Amino acid sequence: MSRNPLLERHTLPPFGEIRPEHVAPSVDTLLEELRDGVEALVAEAEQATPTWASLAAPLEELSDRLAQAWSPVSHLNSTMSTPELREAHDGCLEKLSAYSTWISQHEGLFRAWQALKDSPDFATLSDAQQRAVNNALRDFRLAGVDLPADKKQRSAEIRSRLSSLSSTFSNQLLDATQAWSLDLEDDSRLGGLPQSALDTLAANAESKGKKGYRITLDFPSFFPVLSYAEDRELRREVYTAFVTRASDQGPNAGEYDNAPIMEETLALRREMAELMGFATYADYSLATKMADSPSQVVGFLDDLAERALDQGQQEFSELDAFAKDTLGLEALAPWDIGFASEKLREARYAISQEQLRPYFPAPKAVQGLFSVVERLYGVQVERDSDAPTYHPDVGFYRLYENGAPIAGFYLDLYAREGKRGGAWMDECRVRRRRDGELQLPVAYLTCNFTRPVGDKPALLTHDEVTTLFHEFGHGLHHMLTRQDVADVSGINGVAWDAVELPSQFMENFCWEREGLDLISGHVETGEPLPDELFDKLIAAKNFQSAMGLLRQVELSLFDFRLHLEPAAPSAAEIQALLDDVRAKVSVVPRVDFNRFQNSFGHIFAGGYAAGYYSYKWAEVLSADAWSAFEEAGTFDAETGARFRREILEQGGARDAADLFKAFRGRDPSIEPLLRHSGIRAA
Repeated sequence: MSRNPLLERHTLPPFGEIRPEHVAPSVDTLLEELRDGVEALVAEAEQATPTWASLAAPLEELSDRLAQAWSPVSHLNSTMSTPELREAHDGCLEKLSAYSTWISQHEGLFRAWQALKDSPDFATLSDAQQRAVNNALRDFRLAGVDLPADKKQRSAEIRSRLSSLSSTFSNQLLDATQAWSLDLEDDSRLGGLPQSALDTLAANAESKGKKGYRITLDFPSFFPVLSYAEDRELRREVYTAFVTRASDQGPNAGEYDNAPIMEETLALRREMAELMGFATYADYSLATKMADSPSQVVGFLDDLAERALDQGQQEFSELDAFAKDTLGLEALAPWDIGFASEKLREARYAISQEQLRPYFPAPKAVQGLFSVVERLYGVQVERDSDAPTYHPDVGFYRLYENGAPIAGFYLDLYAREGKRGGAWMDECRVRRRRDGELQLPVAYLTCNFTRPVGDKPALLTHDEVTTLFHEFGHGLHHMLTRQDVADVSGINGVAWDAVELPSQFMENFCWEREGLDLISGHVETGEPLPDELFDKLIAAKNFQSAMGLLRQVELSLFDFRLHLEPAAPSAAEIQALLDDVRAKVSVVPRVDFNRFQNSFGHIFAGGYAAGYYSYKWAEVLSADAWSAFEEAGTFDAETGARFRREILEQGGARDAADLFKAFRGRDPSIEPLLRHSGIRAA
């Protein structure tokens, strides 16, 4: 039998050896081993009172073995997708879902955990171990361990189907994104685009053996068109293709339509919640979050909207007047918003994202990020060129403290074909104690920035630098944890509406003079961002901030109400709900053919269902946390050490609210968020 690298223990995934044909056999073998292992542990627990060493530790080892095999498969499917790999990946989802459901509803395993909780030894466990036990018992109940057999069976069917639907949604969105392109023989329609964007579009064409320029729906391609193209019809064409992806509208209407996926997903989520004894999926979702109730979440979002609405309407009125008077646009259409906003920003502040690009060559921004982390937390980052990676653009790095390695991460910065859009952090290895030795955490850090062209380094916008810092904040949460119990290590066990705290916190260094001096360096001279541009950057920081906040509230309210109000909405009812939310909180023009919801991967193919509000909820925490550094100094050593100790190192070992209070000395306040966002007091 040929060797299967996914079945072997590796410090790092052997990416160069993994083939699609390895996936199904390794998953089948591991799931059989895990089922046998679980049954043996349950049988042992029935003979003697379980302890951490006899129950929790071996279960953790079994789970980690599966995670180490599946992690590289899942990651490659997201970043290096091929038809063969997708088929192999998707073919295992039902098996994995069935195993997850089986273990989460295993009555004997539940009784074993409960026996551990009820035993005298429980009091001797560490806080992290006790937390893991309590979380396990909570999750058993949320999975319906005490349901009658028929409802258990239905719950298993729902979970399996939801897993499949999530993957299908993501696949169709990727296919729809890559199905559309526009080839131009020359640059006659590309007036206004900066050279960096023209280079990207030319490289797109060249990669397909074509001359001229190719516009695609990948972010580095379409975004400059909507921001800078003077050809209004071109903006309309690209905008239409983008907002109708995977829908019944637009140039590929009906070809990859996600509407049936959304309808079935929402109906099944509601049914699942009701099976578990919850009124709605929103209630079910909040069982593991900081927020106490749906009314608290809706009230929080309504309050933000109320505080920002007048200012948002004023900001749009100013944009509309500028577009009429200066750009000759009598009525702003959605495809004009980005273009007119960029023109107004330049007119008002004499600054644009393109002006800033030369000061953020990707290598300098990355090295500056590492310098910020070193100053803040006393850890060093070094590239390991000998570690196996999965693409020439991807680097592997190790974190050191006092000369000893403590973590590692893969950095995958650039957009490419076969890679899903967006930016994210994911686990490769979790920190845990195994066989007396410490397994170090390893993260995947993935972005979709504009690629380098020729022998020049990629030049990032300030927005892209901020995204890089955001994802690295997630990475630090994963890598700087001090927890040795996998279930509460890093981001594991952290309330979903608090998990964005470390990531949003890191963004602040992109706006501070001391931080920017480390991050920026002109591509030709190495000169840091000059004071003149820094002053303009800060002056423009909160340009259209109320409009931006209202957009986030719009998405959050839509998501939450979608999982709170209709039980099984049709595609038309989903659209009607989104229209209703927009009517209440949006200040920009809309078009009937916009099908944004069909590409809302966060809630239909990610972990944010009834949880998109987490971005704003956690931003309250991060803004208030940053205010401690404003008071003490950007790189104040004691404050940095306290943030690391009370937030980053704790993982999910304690309640997020308690951790924040330990760091800040009080409950969070919304005022720093409003101040940082430039939202004026009513």
